[in-house]
Amino acid sequence: MTGTPKFNGKRVTVLFIVFALTCMTALTAGAVPLYRLFCQVTGYGGTTSTAAVAPGAADDAQFVTVRFNADTARGMPWEFKPMRLEVKARLGEQITVFYEASNPTDRAITGTSTYNVTPLKVGEYFAKIDCFCFTEQLLAPGAQVAMPVTFFVDPELVIDPETSEVRTITLSYTFFEMVGAETTTNAALETSAGAVTN
Repeated sequence: MTGTPKFNGKRVTVLFIVFALTCMTALTAGAVPLYRLFCQVTGYGGTTSTAAVAPGAADDAQFVTVRFNADTARGMPWEFKPMRLEVKARLGEQITVFYEASNPTDRAITGTSTYNVTPLKVGEYFAKIDCFCFTEQLLAPGAQVAMPVTFFVDPELVIDPETSEVRTITLSYTFFEMVGAETTTNAALETSAGAVTN
C-alpha cells in the first residue's frame, strides 16, 4: 500500500519532464520565426518597415551613413558577411547592397535570418523594398551566393524630433540554421539555385 503513492509520484514527475522537454523543443524550433513575426508586427527591437518603391531623393536631401553588420548564430556553420561595410545615402534614395553567404560544409543547409537597425528608434524610417531576409535560403555544399537588400531611409527621419539628429544607421543580420528543414539533392540545388555558385 505504501509503495503505490511513490510510484504514481514518479510517473507524474517523468510525464512532466517529458512534457517540458517536448515544449522546449517546439519553442526552440519556432523561436526565430515567432520572434521575427512579433518584431514585424510590433516594430520592437529596431525592426524595419517595408515599401514597394522609394520616394526618391530631393536635390537638397541630407545624407545618412548606413553601416552593415553580419553575424551567424551559434551552430550555424555558414560564412556570412556584407560585401560593403557602409554607404552614404541621400534620404529617400533607393540603395541596393549585397551580403555574401557561403556554405563550407559537405551538406546542404537552409538558413533564415533576423534583422534590426540601430539606433532602435529609427526602425520605422528604414524601409526595405526587397531583402533576402523575407525568405529562407538554401545553400548546397560548397555553394556561395550574393544576396541583395534594397532599401531607403525615409526623409521623415529628420523631421521627427526623436530621430532628427541621427546621421548613422547600422543594419544587422543574424543567420540561423533551420534545423530539420527539408533539403533537396545536390543536382536539384544546382539546377534550381540560379544565383548560387560553387
